[in-house]
Amino acid sequence: MGKFRCSVHWKCLCGLLLVFVGIVGSQSIVECLPGYPGKLPFKLETGYVTVDNSELFYYFIESSGNPKEDPIFLWLTGGPGCSSFSGLVYELGPMEFDIENYVGGLPKLQPYEYAWTKTASIIFLDSPVGTGFSYSTTAEGWYSSDSKSASQAYQFLRKWMIAHPQYLALQLFIGGDSYSGIIVPQVTKYVVDGNKDGADPPFNLKGYLIGSPATDSVIDENSKIVFSHRMALISDELYEAAKTSCNETYVNVDPSNTKCTATLAAIKKCIQDINTKDILEPKCASASPMYNPNENHRSVLEKPAEFILSPPRIPGLWCRNFNYAMSDWWSNDIQVQKALNVRPGTVLQWQRCNNSLAYTKDIPSVVYVHKELSTLGLEVLVE
Repeated sequence: MGKFRCSVHWKCLCGLLLVFVGIVGSQSIVECLPGYPGKLPFKLETGYVTVDNSELFYYFIESSGNPKEDPIFLWLTGGPGCSSFSGLVYELGPMEFDIENYVGGLPKLQPYEYAWTKTASIIFLDSPVGTGFSYSTTAEGWYSSDSKSASQAYQFLRKWMIAHPQYLALQLFIGGDSYSGIIVPQVTKYVVDGNKDGADPPFNLKGYLIGSPATDSVIDENSKIVFSHRMALISDELYEAAKTSCNETYVNVDPSNTKCTATLAAIKKCIQDINTKDILEPKCASASPMYNPNENHRSVLEKPAEFILSPPRIPGLWCRNFNYAMSDWWSNDIQVQKALNVRPGTVLQWQRCNNSLAYTKDIPSVVYVHKELSTLGLEVLVE
């Protein structure tokens, strides 16, 4: 039994129940967190599961509704290389940063009103290795790919479930967003094939869901030109010129097709200052803790007069990317890492999204996987 005493403007005895299991590297129950007022009103477990030469870190939130009957999710965030903590505090809950009242220092946390964990238990997995607090014990282990990431996520799930048999009977969903749209269907297929091949224990797979997913590298890229036209980011003339000169194929263009390359260059110039992930929001120059609020921004809804007349903020929290930096500040705090039972020295600098992974995108399309899974009677949501 290990205990940790944390105090950030308040004192709270944080009990950490350390359990060492042969299959799972380590796990702990976290009762309070720096920045969150008082004892956590939900069950939070963190830990590592050893897969190959990787130590995969996870956050597990048990349903605050009926945990003995509510479904359980394995949640994977995109990137590749974005921590599942991003999904926990910016998307699904049960807590979020108090961005509106932030005035500096360690970011505060507060309950999230629309938390999915009110009706479901969720395992937030830092995957692939090199993401969040996940790390490798060997040099070779740092190398990953789409196929390896999916395989390791499935192996993680098997080991985690064996160590937590009380959740085996629950309906299981695999979920994620963005680039995990490539990984989630693959993990789901692993579960289907495992059940078919008699894997013990079997999983009570109910379905899978993915939001704004990557699906097919060629289709996804080609659709960006169509989307840009439909959103009036490029003119009718430019769009028609691209269709004609590029034959509606905008990926791996033949360099000798100068009309096509010139048209695509013109389109790129039109949208280069737009936030392509949400065209109605500003495009920020940086999401790092060294963010400069004086950097230039551009948005479809930009209102220069209101911006000039508005009082200064500390420092410009209207930018979504800057809001993301709060997770960097919070997660790199030594007291936070102690509370989460992060192994000291394994991750020198936590990043919400690690863009320097040794990662190979070796699955160009999962359309065929969706087609196969759609015949099995699973509940599927792709939006």
